[in-house]
Amino acid sequence: MTKSKFLFKIYYIGKKIYYGSQRQLNFLTIEQSLLNVLKIRGYIHKAKNSEFEFASRTDRFVSARGACFTCIVEKEPILMEINSVLPNEIGIWAYAKVPLEFSSRYDAILRHYIYIVPLPFSFLQKNSGININIMEKACKQLEGRHDFLNFSKSERDVINTEREMDSVILSIQDDYLIFQFKSKSFLRQQIRRIIKIVLDLGNGKILYGDFMKLFDTSKVISYQPADPKGLILWDINYNHNIKFIEDLKSKARMNNFFLKNEMKFGLRRYLFRALQQNDFSQ
Repeated sequence: MTKSKFLFKIYYIGKKIYYGSQRQLNFLTIEQSLLNVLKIRGYIHKAKNSEFEFASRTDRFVSARGACFTCIVEKEPILMEINSVLPNEIGIWAYAKVPLEFSSRYDAILRHYIYIVPLPFSFLQKNSGININIMEKACKQLEGRHDFLNFSKSERDVINTEREMDSVILSIQDDYLIFQFKSKSFLRQQIRRIIKIVLDLGNGKILYGDFMKLFDTSKVISYQPADPKGLILWDINYNHNIKFIEDLKSKARMNNFFLKNEMKFGLRRYLFRALQQNDFSQ
């Protein structure tokens, strides 16, 4: 087989052992884990020659269901051959052949993130009287084109901090607040800083006028980001010419891993809820 470039769709769980997605010297990351396995299975020899490229970088503890990367490989991909060497918290579940000039990063047309607020909504209502209406109003204000300088982490190489936010949706599902963000691109920590600001607004820690002042970039205001553990890179979309092939065994591997952990942590949650009861006779 002549060398070909493929676009792969992957999931990963942002466990403590991984220092984010992007390669870092002397630290284990999601990218490095994938590169190691691709070398072991004979798909690449050197990372540089493979033109390995992640579509989006994520910070430590952030997870993904539909992250993507491109790579020039030496043979036709067999996903379960790769997955069998990967740890269960990382897996490739779909792929598409793409032109050699294709970029997983720059050819993406939409990125979709979700954020799950760690505490149940009923707990937030009881303890802080959280105002969901003002939070929804703020989410609407974030839609459209804005300068998100005060909603992101400052980076030397980023000159233009304007972004077009397609949608920002807040909902309550199974007693949890869920934020959804869709845009072609995001700034560093943009979503997590927005979450922190909107939650502070809902909890009455800042006024709506303070929130609106953040759109005025004549004054730089630094805001700490929300906990990364609730953030998921849900999906990345490309134009209609890209046809992903889902591998059924690899997708089953992914879903079985998710189900196993849901059962595991669901039991622990119920255990600690039960331990709070004074009387368990019912």
